Amino acid sequence: MTRLIVWRHGNTDWNAASRVQGQTDVSLNDLGREQARAAAPLLAALRPDVIVASDLSRAVDTAAALAEVTGLPVRTDARLRERYFGLWQGLALTEAAARFPEEYARWRAGDPDPGAEIETLDDLGKRVGTAFQDAADLAAGGTVVVTTHGGGARQGVGHLLGWDHAVLRTVGSLANCHWTELRYDDGVTRRAAPGWHLRSHNVGLITRPASTEPV
Repeated sequence: MTRLIVWRHGNTDWNAASRVQGQTDVSLNDLGREQARAAAPLLAALRPDVIVASDLSRAVDTAAALAEVTGLPVRTDARLRERYFGLWQGLALTEAAARFPEEYARWRAGDPDPGAEIETLDDLGKRVGTAFQDAADLAAGGTVVVTTHGGGARQGVGHLLGWDHAVLRTVGSLANCHWTELRYDDGVTRRAAPGWHLRSHNVGLITRPASTEPV
């Protein structure tokens, strides 16, 4: 059995201001660093074998808190970056709504390809989901912690589970520094259907209010 822990990065000033980060490299703020330090011992107790992170600094620095506790190195993978938000990157959500009202309405409604040069949900899920699988393969039968982003986490998990967009919209986004746990079963040892299974979602400590918006 392989265990995959999908961990969202800590809070940033852009999270706090509801500003669209996408693939912009925004650093953790003091709250985000506090969240990472608080969560690290809990994740260390799961005895991870490998840590992999998006190469954006907010994910790398979150993963570094766990690396400090476990002594494991942090591997980076650019495929774990957040959804590319095209013309919205750097805008407050209110600004995106004002400048791109049609695209914003489609995005809010869950359209997988809302326009404004935003990466499609299908492309996002395949990109991140493939990176999740490759990370899991680094420690087959062990535990892998992958540090990524809100939107990417949800779509990547959906890709591994084979869930469509309508199902994924019923699953809340990860709060900052919270995680989802998946386990891979071969269908023999535990008499379960072979493949990835969701074991828990949005697990973690809440030190102070945190962003759940996957941008």
